[in-house]
Amino acid sequence: MKTNVYERRLPIRLAPCADELLSSWIARHAAFYATSPLAMLQHCLPDLRSLRAADLNLTEDQVVRIAHIFSIEPDTVRGMTFSDIPQSSRRMIASEPRQSCSSCRRAADGMPVILRSQFFGWRITCPLCGGTLRTTGGRDGPALFGGYHHAALMGEEMLDNEAEHGIQNWVSPSEIARLLLMRRVPTSLPAYEPSGYRVLGVIIPDLDEVMQTEVSKLPSPASPILPMCLRPALLAGVAIVQHAGPEMLRMLSGHMMGENKARFDSAIEDILDCSHQSLGSSQLHLIWGSRPLESQIKCQMGKQPPQSHG
Repeated sequence: MKTNVYERRLPIRLAPCADELLSSWIARHAAFYATSPLAMLQHCLPDLRSLRAADLNLTEDQVVRIAHIFSIEPDTVRGMTFSDIPQSSRRMIASEPRQSCSSCRRAADGMPVILRSQFFGWRITCPLCGGTLRTTGGRDGPALFGGYHHAALMGEEMLDNEAEHGIQNWVSPSEIARLLLMRRVPTSLPAYEPSGYRVLGVIIPDLDEVMQTEVSKLPSPASPILPMCLRPALLAGVAIVQHAGPEMLRMLSGHMMGENKARFDSAIEDILDCSHQSLGSSQLHLIWGSRPLESQIKCQMGKQPPQSHG
């Protein structure tokens, strides 16, 4: 019996690198076999029209097919994709590499290796060596939020645990990130630029001033991947809210007004209803409701790891 051309195994397989993206691995094979990356992909999956589609969404049958052609374990193939990342985290996956690690940047078989973590909008450190990530192909601005570094690392871990392992606390960290990037009208500033303020600025006050000078970099809930110079602020905000508990969402609402407040209140309604069933919200209110916001933030900047309020 004649073997279907699409079922033939490749005679030579290149070893995948740690954290390598599937499309990067396929592109390296394409260069080795002197063909195009898309042709190499379609040798396995004729119906796919882009490598991006392979990175984002592979069915179990497609994973098994690629594993067969490349003589590798299906779990290894799946681990090179974003297929298992929940939808709540996918808005924080970029369409192209946004950052890289100067220590782990490498080539294999004469081809650059693209890592999954280069696309993750929640990462500020390299998952391989722990080093600081830098903007790909560009310059990073000054470190604007160095005082929040520890909290930012906590937020990075929370978002990564949700995306890679499905771990959440009382609410999805990526949902907190979305809420913090909603627009707000500062009650204390009658003359404001509506698009220049975000809920996050209540927690990270320095952000408001930065937003007024970095208009081209304004984030939104639909596009939450921030430049590296602004990203620590969002990660720190996620950690602070996650660690504080649901009552902090009510506190944030109190710093808003008008339609922005109405939209925010609507967005947090279900979160608060669900969290009150599992958390001692009255106790949280006593702890957090009596402190000035500045004291609440400072409390979160201690060197203790985040703890759940069970």
